[in-house]
Amino acid sequence: MVPLPGIAHVGEACAFATVRGVHQSSRPEPGIRLDAGDGTFVTCSRLPAAVGDAVTAAEPLRHGQGNAAGIWRVRGPAGSAILKLNRPPVASADAPPPAWPTSDEPAHWNYWRREFLAYESGLAATAYASGGIAAPVLLAADSRPDGQLELWLADIGGAAGFDWPVARLARFAHELGVAQARWAGRVPDTAWLSRGWLAQYLTEGPIRSVRIEPGYWDDPSVAAWPDPVRDQLRRLWAERDRALGAATIIERTLCHLDVWPANLVDDAGTSVLFDWSFVGDGAIGEDVANLIVDSVTDGLMDAALLPELADAAAEAYLIGLRDGGWQGPPDRVRSAIAACGAAKYSWFAPAFIGRAVHDNLGPRSYGQDPSAAAAIERLTPVVTLLAAWAEATESGR
Repeated sequence: MVPLPGIAHVGEACAFATVRGVHQSSRPEPGIRLDAGDGTFVTCSRLPAAVGDAVTAAEPLRHGQGNAAGIWRVRGPAGSAILKLNRPPVASADAPPPAWPTSDEPAHWNYWRREFLAYESGLAATAYASGGIAAPVLLAADSRPDGQLELWLADIGGAAGFDWPVARLARFAHELGVAQARWAGRVPDTAWLSRGWLAQYLTEGPIRSVRIEPGYWDDPSVAAWPDPVRDQLRRLWAERDRALGAATIIERTLCHLDVWPANLVDDAGTSVLFDWSFVGDGAIGEDVANLIVDSVTDGLMDAALLPELADAAAEAYLIGLRDGGWQGPPDRVRSAIAACGAAKYSWFAPAFIGRAVHDNLGPRSYGQDPSAAAAIERLTPVVTLLAAWAEATESGR
C-alpha cells in the first residue's frame, strides 16, 4: 500500500466481530476492547487521532450494510470516526446468493475492493471537486490479516441528505453536472472502475426478486395506480432490454452510480458524497435519475415532492453541465435521464405489484409502510414518473 500525501495511516488494524457474546479476532490483540452492548465487540491496538486512545462507543450504521462486513461510528475521547469493513467474496454452494453479490473482477459492478481503492488513490476526494462536491476525508486504509479491507473515514456532521429540501437537492444536482461535464467522453481507463454497471446490476441485483404473473397487473390490490400507468410499466417490463439499450448508447461520463440522499451530507454548505463502491463508467444523466427516484422510494422523503424534485434536479443538472463546459443539446440530457431512470427501475413496479397481490411487503430496510396496500398508494408518484420516462424513451423523445 502506498500512503497518500497528507493521510495518516493506522499502524495496526482493528478487529470487529458481530457474534453475540464471543470476541473473535484474527490475531491476539490485548489492546482496547469494547462491548458495544448490542453483541458487537471491538479490539484496537491503535486508533485514528480523530477518535483518541480509547473507544467509548461503537454504533452500527444502517445505510450500506448490505454491501459491507460492517459500518460503525466509533467514538472516543477525541471525537468520532467512521469505520467500514469490506470482505472478499465467499462462494458457498449451500447458501443463496447475497442480495449484493461481490466479485474479485475489477470491472464487476460490485468489485469488493473498489471503494477502498477509490479512497486510497485519491479518486473519491478529487473526482467531483470541480463541482464543489467532496468525499469524507480518509483517515486510514488498511488490509487486515483476515483478508478484509478497513477504511477509517472522517465523521461528517451537518444535515443528512434526507433532511435536505428540494432546492438543496437541486443545488447538488447542479454541482454534479459541473463535475461530470469534466469527464464527459473521457472516463479514465483505470482498471478497477466499473464498466457496464447498469446491465450487470439489472442481471444480478433486485430484478432477481421480481415474481409477477400476467394477471397481477390488473389485480384490485394495485387499483391505486391508474390503468395507463400500469399499461406503460407492463410494456417497460416486457421490453426492458430495449430501455437498457437506450441507456447504454448515451454519452459516457464518470458516474458515482449510488447517488441518493443516504449518501449525502451537507458539511457547512459543502456537499459530501459517500459510498464509492460502484464508481465508474456511466451515462450522462444516470446519477441524477437515481437521485430523483431513490429520494422517495424508501419512504424517507415525502413522495408528493417527487414531481417538483424531478423538474428541479433535471434542470439544475443540465445547467451544471453547461457551466462545466458541456455543449450538447438540452433535449439529449432530458432524454438521458428518462432512459437511465426507466432502464434502472424497470423492475420496480412489477416487484411491488407481486408483493401487493400476496399482501407481502417483502424485505423492508426502513419500515415506512404498514401494509403492501399502503406502499402501493405511497409509491403512486414514483410509478407515474417511471411510466412517463418509459413512454418518452419508447417514443425516442
